Amino acid sequence: MIEMQRVGCGFVTRREIGRHLELNGWVNRRRDHGGLVFIDLRDRDGLTQVVFDPENAAAFEPAHTLRHEDVIRVRGVVRARPSGTENPRLATGEVELEALELQVLSRSETPPFPVNLDEDVDEGLRLKYRYLDLRRPRLVRNLTVRHRFIKAVRDYFDAQGFLEIETPILIKPTPEGARDYLVPARLSRGQFYALPQSPQILKQLSMVSGLGRYMQIARCFRDEDSRSDRQPEFTQIDVEMSFVDQEDVMRVMESMMIETFEKTLDVTLEKPFARLSFAEAMRRFGSDKPDLRFDLELADAGEIFAGSEFAVFKGVLEAGGAVIALRWPGGGSSSRREFDAMVERAKEHGAKGLVWIALGADGVKSPMAKFLDEPRLERLRAATGAQSGDAILIVADRTASAQSVAGKLRLDVADRAGLRDPKRFAFCWVYDFPLFELDEETGRWTFTHHPFTSPAPGHEEMMERDPANARALHYDMVLNGVELGSGSIRITTPELQSRVFHALGMGDEEIQERFGFLLEAFKFGVPPMGGMALGVDRIVQTMVGESSIRDVIAFPKNQQGRDLMLDAPSRVPKPNLDELGLRLVGEQQP
Repeated sequence: MIEMQRVGCGFVTRREIGRHLELNGWVNRRRDHGGLVFIDLRDRDGLTQVVFDPENAAAFEPAHTLRHEDVIRVRGVVRARPSGTENPRLATGEVELEALELQVLSRSETPPFPVNLDEDVDEGLRLKYRYLDLRRPRLVRNLTVRHRFIKAVRDYFDAQGFLEIETPILIKPTPEGARDYLVPARLSRGQFYALPQSPQILKQLSMVSGLGRYMQIARCFRDEDSRSDRQPEFTQIDVEMSFVDQEDVMRVMESMMIETFEKTLDVTLEKPFARLSFAEAMRRFGSDKPDLRFDLELADAGEIFAGSEFAVFKGVLEAGGAVIALRWPGGGSSSRREFDAMVERAKEHGAKGLVWIALGADGVKSPMAKFLDEPRLERLRAATGAQSGDAILIVADRTASAQSVAGKLRLDVADRAGLRDPKRFAFCWVYDFPLFELDEETGRWTFTHHPFTSPAPGHEEMMERDPANARALHYDMVLNGVELGSGSIRITTPELQSRVFHALGMGDEEIQERFGFLLEAFKFGVPPMGGMALGVDRIVQTMVGESSIRDVIAFPKNQQGRDLMLDAPSRVPKPNLDELGLRLVGEQQP
């Protein structure tokens, strides 16, 4: 009896020629060529071509009945493909398996979409039949990269002396900037657990416990609207360290990303990562998560237009606002319709309007041309770096608004000019964030990061008297214009922590109810501590160049937060609600 070795479909190469192998997988494609039948057999590892010859009738006859996605077992001998039939696009493209035995393990109905083709399919259909979608090579690749990255992360932190500590999923509601998912407690009627938005307080308490270096690949939950970069549940690399300052944390996390990218993708990142203060990032790029793959920067044109009679700019500058200019590479040849479209785009970003100047081969064109003398135009060219053939876009508004709109237009023109190289990874740190930000809906100050972030040295006294200018020991890691995660040095005294809570409008009773356990822990010897959390989904999405994090998650929710495959969330039977002491609004009383 010939010994058969079982291997994956992606591992059959010239080294196996002459060997007897067993392959198991799904029928990716069947082709009848005269007297021969060819099957492309697929599993997670790749494809191998299997040839069925009439001389081996036991395998040849049932091969005619095979359909896409049937599950089969094939045993045979590996041979070189005939000269001229090789497929250089496949790792197995130089060989084929001559089938000696065939066993049909499972028949498949016709799939609702082609599994063997990498073509666009309605996302709702893909999510409903996610188990079929996951057979497609692109998603297999994405999940493989995710696995390798997470393994590399664990290996790195293990080598650095971190302990992976699991924190509970059923916890007390705490403020993290989004709604909690609440879980009713059957044994404590009327009371609720919350699913963690992050393990923030628990990892701080781990430092109080003296555990020193904590990490976790943590599952987190936030009840907020989904977007292409958000999910109701997500995974983050959660880290906390004792006896560190901001520089220590940034150094450890930067080193982790350099090592894991090299191990996962075999790429060498540019180092050290660029560092920008929050104010500098907004001034130069109009964003606290700047895309540094291209050099386009904003220019403050306030002094250039000082004394200008152009009413829009004059009014904004007299009110203390800003005039921000931006170069549009190659935009000088754009049509009036294209400029009008850019004006509408600026309004979508929150601008009241947009002024454009075209530096075309046939001269300068602009709606404000009569207010542009040559000296002013030359200063504007110098400030923006604009050349003949470019255009200049100008936004005037309150400083923060003008910077933000110009920053979004910067990305728009970069996309139009093809400046955002998807194969380049440009990291940076942004730090020195405001401690508080104003909630426009409530008119109250709220935390920029979370309420456990320490004020910058010397800014403790500004929390009450000048909250708008108080700065925090808070830092973000950014990649290609995407915020991967945030971190901070933590507050470690009950007195300062209580002051922050008070500055956010909390009373003593609320503070004690929500955070009494934390303030109590801070009375028993607390080390200085800091940490960070990075979003695994966003990192892997950027690694593999996907436009949505749903394509790097095995079983994601749709944009409405629904699992179309499981049809969840769903109603539960009334007896289950009765056990929990719950009644749905609108339900009739018994």
